[in-house]
Amino acid sequence: MHKLDSRRPAVHGTGVALVTPFSPTDFSVDYSALRRLLDFVIDGGVEYIVINGTTAESPTTTAAEKAEILRVAKEHVAGRVPLVYGIGGNDTAAVERTIQGTDLEGITAILSASPYYNKPTQRGIVAHYQRLADVAPVPVILYNVPGRTASNITAETTLTLAQHPNIIGTKEASGNVEQCMQIAAGKPADFLLISGDDMLTTPLISFGGVGIISVLANAFPRKFSDMTRHALAGDYAAASKLLFELLPLNPLMYEEANPVGVKAALELLGVIPGAVRLPLLEASEGLRARIKALL
Repeated sequence: MHKLDSRRPAVHGTGVALVTPFSPTDFSVDYSALRRLLDFVIDGGVEYIVINGTTAESPTTTAAEKAEILRVAKEHVAGRVPLVYGIGGNDTAAVERTIQGTDLEGITAILSASPYYNKPTQRGIVAHYQRLADVAPVPVILYNVPGRTASNITAETTLTLAQHPNIIGTKEASGNVEQCMQIAAGKPADFLLISGDDMLTTPLISFGGVGIISVLANAFPRKFSDMTRHALAGDYAAASKLLFELLPLNPLMYEEANPVGVKAALELLGVIPGAVRLPLLEASEGLRARIKALL
């Protein structure tokens, strides 16, 4: 049975699902821009950073690039904020090998998306995550994003997995508030309910969420961090005011697929180039113009 363990990492507040900057000429990883972006979000007040999540375009970075991105991030962040690392996939054995073959020294937790395309049963999802959590040298955070994976991790399944001593939380991006409430109502005290939808951050915090792993915080780290901190302090009026300021921008971040929109915003802000890798394309002129108008 799961027992409260005060030594488990408390990944609270605003985490940013960091994008991977690419050169606009040859689409190689732009490590100078990566360092710039790391400083930008840390200086903006985020509490932790997620490296190599799906917002980082992890399906199109090579194993060697992933290793170098992780190395550069650890070296440059130098302990200023915790780092969470994304390792997921739809081949359980392959994900297990990746976990075992990755240098996770200094990493607070793994964020692992539910298997995509296969559409496993709930029993299969439980078995997948239990196997990963058994071998992972650091804690595991579930990631439920049915809009991308084509299968949902139900509240019942999440609560089953919450009993595993090495599964510490879930990033919930189902958009199903009732499902999130069911998790909040039934979870162990130290199991972390993390919003995976920027616009639902404040509502989830109001009934037991501990924060957000955010896309918008790439470009607006100060505003998003302030919003989350207000919500965690119970000042929902102040949190909602900041949230409503970001509301018109949010749909533009996803109109041409994530992270196209937020990379365009970052380029317009002068932080990193807006380049993405195929099959994604850089933001259209129309989308850029609408983002620029709101900036």
